[in-house]
Amino acid sequence: MSVSTKIFLPLRGRIGIRSFSSSRARWQAAAPLPSRKPVGAFRGGAFGFLAGSVAAGASVYYYILGEYRLANEMLSDDIAALQKATIKLQSYITELESRVDQLHKKK
Repeated sequence: MSVSTKIFLPLRGRIGIRSFSSSRARWQAAAPLPSRKPVGAFRGGAFGFLAGSVAAGASVYYYILGEYRLANEMLSDDIAALQKATIKLQSYITELESRVDQLHKKK
């Protein structure tokens, strides 16, 4: 007995068992499927254009929103650094003025 015969031996009696059947009344009662109205080239093109425009607009919106947030954070950091520098400069100016006043008093 060959290998292929041993493999397919259990299936020998079962090959023709599965069949599909239904009653004649069921087949006759079934209505034909409704015909599908074809989508015209203009309607399909308009829908595709609008869908593409919405997708492109949404992606650009989120890209610009991310860039805006990044620029806003950088601007906030620069403003904080500028405030620290002005406070430091004011303290240097007040110290310099006090030293100049002390020098004038000594004369």
